[in-house]
Amino acid sequence: MSKPTFTLRPATAADSETLFNLILALAEYEKLAHLVEATPQKIEAALFGAKPHAEAVLVEVDADVDADVDADVDADVDARSGRKAVGFALFFHNFSTFLARPGLYLEDLYVDPAWRGHGLGKALLKHLAALAVERGCGRFEWSVLDWNQPSIDFYQAMGADVLPDWRICRVTGAALDKLGAK
Repeated sequence: MSKPTFTLRPATAADSETLFNLILALAEYEKLAHLVEATPQKIEAALFGAKPHAEAVLVEVDADVDADVDADVDADVDARSGRKAVGFALFFHNFSTFLARPGLYLEDLYVDPAWRGHGLGKALLKHLAALAVERGCGRFEWSVLDWNQPSIDFYQAMGADVLPDWRICRVTGAALDKLGAK
């Protein structure tokens, strides 16, 4: 197959269901689908409501172009553009006290497995790195599951350092309620 042409564009509220479907596909890939509580409505409120908490970029290909194998995402075709979303990146700003500068944190990056190897993930990462530079960020960072060697290899090939000394700490649900009680 020849290299597909693709477009990166900021997601809008109209893309909430598409983002939800891509998030479900990512959760399946990461073997974490049982943890998904998101809905298209929650995504729309969180990303496009009065106080957006994050941003997203979609990667789209021509709707009449098929990948080498069946796609995991039954992509919605945008009737106006004739394109279908086959990947996304969701990100937000954090802050580095050591640098005294904002950072850009990539929460999720996903490209349908049928479309991997065509430069779409690389284009998403490069786009976000350019946004980080444009916005004066001192770093661009994300986490990766320790078993996901293909992604680790990809990120390292892109110049990322996988930090072996850091672990993610997370408090959710009842534990968060208890910790946050006054």
